[in-house]
Amino acid sequence: MRAQPLILCRDVQKSSRWYQRLLGCVGGHGGDQYERLWDPRHHTSKWGSDGLILQLHDWNADHHHGAIGDPAQAIGNGILIWFEVDDFQEVVARARQLNAAVVREVHINPNAQHLELWIKDLDGYTVVVASPDGETGSGTT
Repeated sequence: MRAQPLILCRDVQKSSRWYQRLLGCVGGHGGDQYERLWDPRHHTSKWGSDGLILQLHDWNADHHHGAIGDPAQAIGNGILIWFEVDDFQEVVARARQLNAAVVREVHINPNAQHLELWIKDLDGYTVVVASPDGETGSGTT
C-alpha cells in the first residue's frame, strides 16, 4: 500500500515548480489542472507512481468527479504535508531561497529524534520537512 496525497492549488504549475525546487522532485503529468510529483530516485513508471509523493489539483477543475473542496473553508486546516528527506540541510536552504513563511523554525522533534522545519506553501498548507528518524543532525540553522 502507498499513500497518494492530493491537495488543491490556486495555480497548479506555480505550486509544482515550488515543490520541485523545495524537494528536488520532478513533475510528470503537467497541465494547468493537475500535476503529479515524484521522487526521481524511485520513478519507474510512466506516471511516476512508484515514487509518487504528491498530486496537485486545481480548485476549479471538476474533471470526472466534480468539485473536490469548498474554497469557502479554511485551506489545510489540521493538515500537515510531511516529507522525510535525506538532504535536510539542503532542503532548509532551498526553503529559505523560496522565502517560505516559517511556522516553526528548525528544531529537534524529541519523539522521533530528528530535525524538522515547518513552513507554508503557496496556498497556505503547512509543509513539514524532516530528517530521517533518529538522525538529530548537527549545525541546525
